[in-house]
Amino acid sequence: MALSLSDKWLWDFWFARDGADYHVFYLQAPKSLEHESQRHFNVSIGHAVSQDLKTWTVLADALKPSDPALDALDNYTTWTGSILKYEGLWYMFYTGSSLQEKGLIQRIFLATSGNLLDWQKYGPPVIEADPRWYEKLDLTIWLDEAWRDPFVCQDETGLFHAFITARANEGPADARGVIGHATSKDLLSWQVRPPVSPGGDFAYLEVPQVSRLKGGYYLLFAVTHDKFSKTRLERSKPETGMHYLRADKLTGPYKLMQDKFMLADTSGSLYSGKFLYDPRGNLVFMAFENYSPEGKFIGSLTDPFPVTQLSDGRLEVDLSSKFEMTP
Repeated sequence: MALSLSDKWLWDFWFARDGADYHVFYLQAPKSLEHESQRHFNVSIGHAVSQDLKTWTVLADALKPSDPALDALDNYTTWTGSILKYEGLWYMFYTGSSLQEKGLIQRIFLATSGNLLDWQKYGPPVIEADPRWYEKLDLTIWLDEAWRDPFVCQDETGLFHAFITARANEGPADARGVIGHATSKDLLSWQVRPPVSPGGDFAYLEVPQVSRLKGGYYLLFAVTHDKFSKTRLERSKPETGMHYLRADKLTGPYKLMQDKFMLADTSGSLYSGKFLYDPRGNLVFMAFENYSPEGKFIGSLTDPFPVTQLSDGRLEVDLSSKFEMTP
């Protein structure tokens, strides 16, 4: 049974595996809001646990925006992130924005935990967009300063890498979407690097996730139909869904293997997908149920779907198992 909350919508999510337990952290907002579009600015981070990726137990919430009285830079939103364990401590990187900046500037923040249940915020942002390569806030060009959805991992040398939804500081406004990059030796001090992907196709590449699979590294991302560049629209119709870039090295350069999306449709049925391995060691894909064909926002987590890597390296998700939108 997919994870669905009776009183809240859930959307972007990320995992931490601790032994046999899969912990999922997700963005959530009350269904009592006047409209689902208000959820982004009435958000907290929920938490649930499962051993089979199908049956979930909801736990206490993990994080919420800081008290507005503190004037902290995450006192408006706590958005999408990722988790990893290092030297016995869990590190959650998340996106924050502030009331004093009207939520227009996004930064990467950190919280830590010894048990995945009790989280302590580190305090100041740990990664910010560097104008040498990335677009800073300029409302004459774009609607916000994009620097969000950090996916953090460690390479074989011990160096940590953050892959971030970002925008390049040059090019047509609708085509500046890139995957930003930063590195760290200790998860606290970070050096921002140039993008690992080229711009040109999209305004954003959201919720990136890097997976090492046979033949290279795959960078999964999501994009909505209204964030296709003019150049991209000359090659393909606008859809909402998930696709991937591929590279021979973790640090890229990442490029599309093909224009056709891995999963997409005009209604935006699924979004913010993730690859992971199920308890049997099989590669699977999960996403959140986004919009119904009638345009109703669903806001729940799917069960896992099998993933196949074809002989030429392309990835296919098998949705043949019965998939029904949660009422």
